[in-house]
Amino acid sequence: MDATRQQDLKKARTLQIWNVIYDVIEVVVSLIAGFASNSSALIGWGLDSTIEVISAATLGWRLHGEIKGIDKEKVKKRKKITLYVIAASFTLVCIFITYDSVTKLINQETATWSTMGLIILLVSLVVNPILIYFKRKYGKKLDSPAMLADAKDTFICLYQTVVVLIGLLLVNQFGWWMADPIAALLIVPYALKEGWEAFSKARNINLNETVK
Repeated sequence: MDATRQQDLKKARTLQIWNVIYDVIEVVVSLIAGFASNSSALIGWGLDSTIEVISAATLGWRLHGEIKGIDKEKVKKRKKITLYVIAASFTLVCIFITYDSVTKLINQETATWSTMGLIILLVSLVVNPILIYFKRKYGKKLDSPAMLADAKDTFICLYQTVVVLIGLLLVNQFGWWMADPIAALLIVPYALKEGWEAFSKARNINLNETVK
């Protein structure tokens, strides 16, 4: 392995470590705020952050293996596992968000204002674009579909952040109780699409193919 790739791998691994640390904070704060305010959107957003923790940690494991010099077949296997983990995580969170949001629409449950939720959403608006930029940068440098998929996961979180923030403000300013579960449901189609793409890429990695 050349020195430049080794250096890029280490930088990418460090990025994933910071990603995990921030996302753990995001998960804890958003879920506490979401359950306290009965907000489907905040809970769904927190669960997507849980996916980011899982995918970032799994991707870090894959990068660490290459840094340590495991053979190419094992690197390919870790890439495949990473993409499958991302795909499965997307599917699970979509199922939960759909169930939670539809239930609240049927029962006409209203979310309350959450200052804690607002603060973590605003922080995320600053942090996530930075993470996306560097994930794409190193994903392209390392020719890593898993890292590029992880960047898309973070983009979904950014998209969610805007949607959830709008929903939170509509509930508070106009009393539109439906805005919260609808904001959560808007997350689902995009997340399903990205989950399917990650699954397709994982399926197309042939572990029996000779690595050049």
